[in-house]
Amino acid sequence: MSAPGRVLVYGATGYSGTLAVEALRHLGIAPIVAGRDVAKTERLAAALGAPYRTARADDPSAVTAMLDDVAVVLNAAGPFSATAEPIADACLERGAHYLDLCAEVSVLERLAARHAAARARGVMLMPAVGFDVVPTDCLAAHLARRVRRARALTIAVSRPFFLSPGSAKTLLENVVLGVARRDGALRPLRLGSVERAFDLGPHPVACLNVSAADLVTAYHTTGIREITTFVEATPLLRLLPLGPLCAPWLRTPVGAALGRALSDVLWGTPPRGADSATWRMACVAEIEDGRGGRARARLTTPEAYAFTGATAGAIAARVARGDVEAGFQTPGRVFGPDLVLGFADVAREDLE
Repeated sequence: MSAPGRVLVYGATGYSGTLAVEALRHLGIAPIVAGRDVAKTERLAAALGAPYRTARADDPSAVTAMLDDVAVVLNAAGPFSATAEPIADACLERGAHYLDLCAEVSVLERLAARHAAARARGVMLMPAVGFDVVPTDCLAAHLARRVRRARALTIAVSRPFFLSPGSAKTLLENVVLGVARRDGALRPLRLGSVERAFDLGPHPVACLNVSAADLVTAYHTTGIREITTFVEATPLLRLLPLGPLCAPWLRTPVGAALGRALSDVLWGTPPRGADSATWRMACVAEIEDGRGGRARARLTTPEAYAFTGATAGAIAARVARGDVEAGFQTPGRVFGPDLVLGFADVAREDLE
């Protein structure tokens, strides 16, 4: 087997980025650590004995220079509305494959629009290689094998146990963006306006509609034109319908600063004394063909951030070794629905 190409992890000092770096090193790949903050990146590189590079995502020439001799970029720096497109464009220019941990629907749509350019350059653009969306994308692909000519897909995910600062800031940034996929296009659907129960555990769990990354990725994986996504309801999530009222204030300098500060305080670290090894996540997918054909399955995984590190590291390692398909791609389509079963402590169950 040929030696893997060089992997660069941008946002390596963040919570998810650090986990991905650890997973890559465990797989025998020593990545270049990179980020926006010079001091933080230098400290991480010194602790790991790893090479490092720095660049601001809004400096195109610096980003392009950062990718010199790099075969694969894993972008772990959110919000991805600020980093995904500049880094993906630099990858297209340099001929490097692009991966990220994005879950932002609008960003994923814009990356998908680069499919033809990526194909022409022989570059793979595969966003969302973490918990968003590896388990759900593989589950959707699994059900699509069982129900041909499917008409509608519904996906629900259990609540996260905490949010990293980057995830919390992304949530605040997208608090008004409620959509679902209808007739192949993204259509408005107010966040939290639909409630349904799903078998995420031993008993049905109330869930609310959200704008999850699967609205883009599952569409490209399965071709299904009607997709709705849900997450387990919590007291905080039940405030989602108020998002449009809060959005104008959150966009002011004072509101944005307070939102960033609250995200660091409320969600910045795992709960004290929590053992992430005991946490479990669940997702359920349902698929219908409109003629009475129906299938439903559940997948359980380790805690979302730990699983993100494992999946992102493993996929980056595969890509570095040449397992690629040029263009905008999704994990379940390129690597198959059973990709997720290759990770520890993952179980899939057909419910119907």
